[in-house]
Amino acid sequence: MTSYWLSEPAPSLRAVAVDDPEVVVVGAGVTGCSAALRLAQAGKRVRLYDAREVAGGASGRNGGFALRGMPAPFDVTVESVGEQGARELMAWTERALDTIEALAGNSFRRVGSLRIAVDEEERGELRVEFEALAAAGFAAEWLEGSELQVPGRFTAALRHVPDGVLQPARWVRRLAACAAEAGVEIREHTRVSSLDELGGATVIVCADGYPSGLLGSIEGLIIPTRGQVIATEPIPERLFEVPHYGRHGYDYWHQAEDGRIVAGGFRDVSFDTEFTADEQLTEPVQRALHDFVNGLFGRELRVDYAWAGIFGMVMDFLPVVGRVPGLENVWVAGGYSGHGNVLGFACGELVAQAVLGEAIPFLDAFDPARLLNMDD
Repeated sequence: MTSYWLSEPAPSLRAVAVDDPEVVVVGAGVTGCSAALRLAQAGKRVRLYDAREVAGGASGRNGGFALRGMPAPFDVTVESVGEQGARELMAWTERALDTIEALAGNSFRRVGSLRIAVDEEERGELRVEFEALAAAGFAAEWLEGSELQVPGRFTAALRHVPDGVLQPARWVRRLAACAAEAGVEIREHTRVSSLDELGGATVIVCADGYPSGLLGSIEGLIIPTRGQVIATEPIPERLFEVPHYGRHGYDYWHQAEDGRIVAGGFRDVSFDTEFTADEQLTEPVQRALHDFVNGLFGRELRVDYAWAGIFGMVMDFLPVVGRVPGLENVWVAGGYSGHGNVLGFACGELVAQAVLGEAIPFLDAFDPARLLNMDD
């Protein structure tokens, strides 16, 4: 149950006290730290709470991928929000990657990513996305199966050129340190159980899939979903420095800087159990992860770390950012459908901009009120 990323010691944060905060941010993951930083830089008095510690939730318990775009493939996003909207969203996340690279230091490596086809059906889907990206002017490359590290196992891959990998806990702790330096008070190990505790401050809930009890009519409509991950012993072969993900994201893996293979996914071996806010590991998913990694290398690899984190699934695969319906002073940013390392940072900045009254051209697509109509 130990996250490899969180096993790295956390640096001390600057002690800051903020009296009578104008904005309270709940959740000190990537979204909350991003929002708090942006608001403090704009001159707001900001207090940031977390029931655990900075990066203690999904931000320190994921696979470490830093991916552009929405959770759905680019061509599917075009169908959802239109050609112009999809282009704007893709460009927005690419700018977020650039900002992450500028701020993250040794927490981030820009190595691209590979979306892998495991069969001819997936190959066809990848080809459609590749052609849509190329037609829209976004950097992408096509690789045949023979060009991949495990020839014969995969039929093709789409390389997303701007992507990378993160040590996500280190990155979010660095972001929190920037927020503290900008004047944000950070209260770790402090759960906010009621909006009544927060006085008249504007509240931004940044819990993604973790239940907060603060979201009124949309509580639970960002569906808690468990993602399980393992990290093996360090190995000498350097085969997977580029993040790989296949079977529509149900398998994902890459190699950390110290040589460990970090692999996650396989929710589909036990769908009934994985829509949950419980971080407990399960035997079927863990067995599938072990077997997958051993199959990649043709030998048994020792697993040194195994963990789970909770992400928020949304059925239309678009984030949820905006005012909470029926709660005038409460905002939310979450619902990244397993794509939160970049989207979470970008949406933290986005919700901060919205609270500051700035115009956001595509915020309507993320409107939390749409969750109330998804069953219609």
